[in-house]
Amino acid sequence: MSVAGRTPSLCFVIPYFGQWPFWMPFFLASCRANPSVDWLLFSDCGELPDCPPNVRVIATSYADYCNRVSARLGIDFHPANPYKLCDLKPALGYIHEAELAGYDFWGFGDIDLVWGDLRAYFTAERLAGKDLYATHARRVSGHCCLLRNTADMRELFRRMPNWQQRLVDNVHHALDEGAFSRIFIRRKNWPQPLAEFAGRFNRWRRRAEFIEAFSTPDAKVPWVDGGFEFPSRWSWDHGRLTNDRDGERRFPYFHFVVWKKHAWRGLVPPPADAVRALAATGRWVIDAQGFHAADAGAGA
Repeated sequence: MSVAGRTPSLCFVIPYFGQWPFWMPFFLASCRANPSVDWLLFSDCGELPDCPPNVRVIATSYADYCNRVSARLGIDFHPANPYKLCDLKPALGYIHEAELAGYDFWGFGDIDLVWGDLRAYFTAERLAGKDLYATHARRVSGHCCLLRNTADMRELFRRMPNWQQRLVDNVHHALDEGAFSRIFIRRKNWPQPLAEFAGRFNRWRRRAEFIEAFSTPDAKVPWVDGGFEFPSRWSWDHGRLTNDRDGERRFPYFHFVVWKKHAWRGLVPPPADAVRALAATGRWVIDAQGFHAADAGAGA
């Protein structure tokens, strides 16, 4: 457990290879607005302009990173597609144990999102109670999950059945949200009262928090009001993340994966200089047309 009275230290580990997405300046701006949280990125994408001090990019080739994973896990990890790295998420705390030394929590996540006020959500009081914090109610959230930095939690991935075989093949198994989730939630299709009762006898479930944070609209999870009408516009104002449906309610992050895959597919990315300039203003809006100024009417 964290030392009483001290804010727990947090570090997200994200390997990412290929090319930085056009929205990276917005991701970085949202990291900058969380100065007491750290991010550690392993990448071959090059330097990031305007990178805040709490985001560290370790330059490495994809081949060298796979070699490191192989050596640490004792497997032959050399997938053809870097998307396979998603299956590594539950093991990142073990793979990067050296870099994470001294942190109270480590996390895995994605970069197709913007952060709100993480400390307002992951308060010291909240983090005192459990060893894993998921932002979905019924599964581990691959886009944002915190784990206590203990040997138990760093090596928990070993409890996934056939984890070595499933990591060395070229199939994306979504191990973070599937097999890793089942360590904690084994009967999620049971009626909720029965599932909760069964969970009391699972020591891993007792040590984990599964609460829906409503981070990912249009993803088959009912929204705050229990329905399937979702926000159409999100506003980021110097770390304060709200939307056009939920009034003044603030959210820990917005995962725009659905817009990325569908509404944005045909959009032409705006010029990099314009993106950096808009991100630097500290106020912007995200909708189905992309990112644009808070007082503008059309997406960019």
